[in-house]
This record gives sequence, structure tokens and C-alpha cells, in this order.
Amino acid sequence: MQESVKNYYGQVLQHSDDLQTNACCTDEAMPDYLKPILSKVHEKVLTRYYGCGLVLPEQLEGLTILDLGCGAGRDVYALSALVGESGKVVGVDMTDEQLAVATEYQDFHAEAFGFAKSNVEFMKGDIERLDELDLDENQFDLIISNCVINLLEDKESVLKSVNRLLKPGGEMYFSDVYSERRIPAALVEDSVLFGECLSGALYWRDFIEYAKSAGFADPRLVKDRPITIENRDVEQKIGHIRFYSATYRLFKIAALETACEDYGQAVVYKGTIDHCPHVFHLDGHHAIETGRVFPVCGNTYRMLHETRFQSHFEFIGNWDTHYGIFDGCGTLMPFESAQQVSSNTVNGGCC
Repeated sequence: MQESVKNYYGQVLQHSDDLQTNACCTDEAMPDYLKPILSKVHEKVLTRYYGCGLVLPEQLEGLTILDLGCGAGRDVYALSALVGESGKVVGVDMTDEQLAVATEYQDFHAEAFGFAKSNVEFMKGDIERLDELDLDENQFDLIISNCVINLLEDKESVLKSVNRLLKPGGEMYFSDVYSERRIPAALVEDSVLFGECLSGALYWRDFIEYAKSAGFADPRLVKDRPITIENRDVEQKIGHIRFYSATYRLFKIAALETACEDYGQAVVYKGTIDHCPHVFHLDGHHAIETGRVFPVCGNTYRMLHETRFQSHFEFIGNWDTHYGIFDGCGTLMPFESAQQVSSNTVNGGCC
């Protein structure tokens, strides 16, 4: 299957328009501050983009970032502008044709962003064998991936490697394709469906368990939307399986609990995170307004207090008293769009 993916993304696909579905090319609308950055990315890099989400989270200046499955480098170069000259972005991919495009324009982008030299590095490698690359434990502040994990067979081992490579307090912020159920083996073996990011989609419950097994106790769903296949032949093969494009963030914090426990804590956002003057969205259920006392569970408290976001918040409370679990901390399918077709109501992760 790995050779099939390399062939699909190296030989079959020469442009995003060559995709047969929109599953792995459902890029969301860009915020205004990113538009001038992307306008400086070389056209040849942009045309070989096959992402399914926006993997540029908040407060990136000076960070060291790893992009798993970087392809031709669109996200790498956008991130390189946001981390600045004091930061660094490393991209890993196994496809020669994609890496050739990415490396060709390193000097071009350094000049476009006004840097004295390039702050990016590209490596050829297998994401399922990250231990074979020259990467150190606790090396990265942030690891991103854009519609790539679904193309891997051993997804759990990748998440474990990610945890090993992240610094304490670091995070994985990634978009991918998820399904409401496990994909039948016959569909997994279909090279086109696999290359189109469908038959390798993560069943959402399996992903949650993989993440927890890898050391990410409380995966946070940032955003999601349903995928419309828009290809009749593919739809007939897939049947009634529903797919979703979703973005998760996973924090490497050892003390996180597996549920949202209430310790009577709260935070106050200072409004100082880049491009978020009025509200900071930690995830899909935590829109934290500037200046407002915002009650949080213990995990959310740690996600803000033990990460790069600490200086942007005031923290209220301690760990002396446990008040039980937050109402609404459930285990049903988390995606908003899935809830709309269900008679069940899900209130989110916590709060």
C-alpha cells in the first residue's frame, strides 16, 4: 500500500485538480492574516497541495515545527513565515516528486519572506519509521499533519512517535479524514479509494483509543465538517459510510486525565494571542472571551497553563477540591455534523 500511495502522489497526481474526490482537498477558508503569506508561496507549490484542513494554529513565533507528510511544502512555507527567522520548520515526506518541488523553492521563499537564509529543512523518510530519521526526542514544539495519517497503515505507531518527538507541553495539531465506522477490508485494498483519503480514514473511536494509548489522554476536536464525495462511481463503492474532515489538537502533558474533571478552576484570557484579540478558541467547545472569567476543567487548565499559551492567561483556583465530572463529558461521536443526523444530544468535551 505504501508503494501505491507513493505512485499515486508522485506519478498519478500532478495537480490538485487530478483528484477524483474532494476528500483530501477540502481546504477551508483562510483567515485574513494568512492571505498575504500564501500570496507569496510559489504557484508550483500551491498547485500540488492535497490538504483537508488548516493546520496553522495560534502563537507560532520562534517555534520548532515538524510537518509529517509535507508534500510540496505549502504548509511548511506558510509556517516558516509565521515562526519567523528565530523558528524552524522541518518537513518529512516519502515522495521524491513532491520533495523535488519543495526543495526547489527554499531560497525563493526565504527571499519572499525577507529572511537572510531559509528556516526550513526537508527530509525524505517514512512517517511510520520516524525513529530512523535524524530527529531527537523532545525536539519539537509543534507537530502538524494535513490529510496524511489516513494514508498510513500503522497509525497508532505514528502517534507514539509523535509523542516521543514533542517537547513536554508541545502539541500535535492535525487535520485528517475520519469515518463513522471501520472501513471494510475490500475497500481498504482499493488503491484509488486509499489514495483519495477515503478507505484509509480513521474510524473516530479507534483514533481516540490510539491517541490515548500514545500518551495523549484528552484529544480535543477543534473543528469538523462532512465530506461530500461528489463522484458517483466512488459513492457507489463507499455505500452508506459517512466521512468527515476534522482537526484535532493533542497536547503532550503527562498529568492530563481521561475525562473532564471539575476542580472549581477558571481562567481569564488577556487577549494577547496573535490574531485573537477578542476570543481564543482552544477547541470546538472552548471559546474563551477576553477579560471574562471562564470556568474550566482540570485538563483545560493544564492545556493553557503548561503550554506556550501560559503567559496569555490569568489562572484562578488550585487542585485542592474535586467537584466531580463536568456535565456533558460524553463518548458519542463528537462531530457537529454527525450530531445533526442523530437523535442524541452531545454537549461536548466539557464545560
